[in-house]
Amino acid sequence: MINNYPPKPIDKIVQPVQRFIQQEKSGGLLLGISVIIALILANTTLSHTYHQVLEQSFGFRWNDKTYFDYSIHHWINDGLMSIFFFVVGLELKREIIGGELSNPKKALLPIIAAIGGMVVPALIYLLFNPAGEPHKGWGIPMATDIAFALGVLYLLGDKIPLALKVFLTALAIVDDLGAVLVIAFFYTSEINFLFLIIGLAILIFMYMGNKLGVRSIIFYAILGICGVWTTFLVSGVHATIAAVLAAFTIPADVKIKENIFISKINAYLERFKNIDPTENTPTLTNEQLHVLEMMNEATLAATPPLQRLEHSMHPAVSFLIIPIFAIANAGVSLNVDIDQLFENNIAVGTALGLLVGKVLGVVGFSILFIKLKIAQIPDGMNFRNLLGLGFLASIGFTMSLFITSLAFSHEEYQTQAKIGIFAASLIGGVIGYLILNKNSKHKNK
Repeated sequence: MINNYPPKPIDKIVQPVQRFIQQEKSGGLLLGISVIIALILANTTLSHTYHQVLEQSFGFRWNDKTYFDYSIHHWINDGLMSIFFFVVGLELKREIIGGELSNPKKALLPIIAAIGGMVVPALIYLLFNPAGEPHKGWGIPMATDIAFALGVLYLLGDKIPLALKVFLTALAIVDDLGAVLVIAFFYTSEINFLFLIIGLAILIFMYMGNKLGVRSIIFYAILGICGVWTTFLVSGVHATIAAVLAAFTIPADVKIKENIFISKINAYLERFKNIDPTENTPTLTNEQLHVLEMMNEATLAATPPLQRLEHSMHPAVSFLIIPIFAIANAGVSLNVDIDQLFENNIAVGTALGLLVGKVLGVVGFSILFIKLKIAQIPDGMNFRNLLGLGFLASIGFTMSLFITSLAFSHEEYQTQAKIGIFAASLIGGVIGYLILNKNSKHKNK
């Protein structure tokens, strides 16, 4: 019999961290802290060092030539953010295959809301910026930050019906897909078709591996990173698109069904129980180790590689990659000349696109299609909490900042767009929280 050992001292440190990571709102909280850190770095005596570090470049040397020589800022936006987009791709595929987007009847309303929440903000932005370089930012207010929006929603806890959380999650996932398509078609530089064709050929090879039953994560990692990501980066198509496409080639099926898995595990447990243990030692016998290995193999065979990857990568994305991205991109100097800020309509178009456009698009499109009896309102949802969700959808942070970096090379334009994003996200988040919190109080009376 194996003894249950008392907790180790390190557990007092590790367990609280694990509990924090497992909470849904933790990602949004850490993202908010990262934004504050970036603003402090950009508005204190550390500002020069902060920008200098981000502009440091490094690459790979071979025969006195340097390849992939990019700044740290560029590596974060094209490298680390590719991992973020890879996880987005995994989530999209999972939702389409077996999640909220797999049922057309349930998925219709959040899809409609997401489309409205992308189209109307873009139109409002273009209304203020119809021509010139500023008009390139029309994609900035289209995005919803799922981490921040869900973080605010989860602050309300059990006072919010599950239907609202599901609706906002599905809306944000469709919104992410829309943002990916916008980046692919409208924010891509000149294309080198040779490298693009090579990248697509590798994608096809990965897809064939999926269909042939290859389930090795290493196989997809090597081809995805060394093949697809590299060739797309060189081709001019944004590397994050490669990450999403690569995610769609990851197998989402299982090798053994649940009933077979259960019978195998029960048999292994019975076998493990009947093995004579090593007396008075914390180690296992070779036979016990062999049974545990077979249990692990059965567990892997019963788990889709797609979900295994998503589950293992999500903490790294939420608690490392997104905070690093925020620190690198949210550092805006608040010492801005008001006249300079409003010398064009980038800040106004971005702020109103998010704050007004998102609400009009999400709520307006939803009500229209419900009235036309094309879509059905989920149980537990009413106009007030739909309005609250509309304001939460105006929190366009991570993806909006990312599109800002693609839309504008001019630092002044980037600053104006970022201030518009910050203002709209803050106001939208507070209003959305107040509406939903008030609605829950009415329900509890």
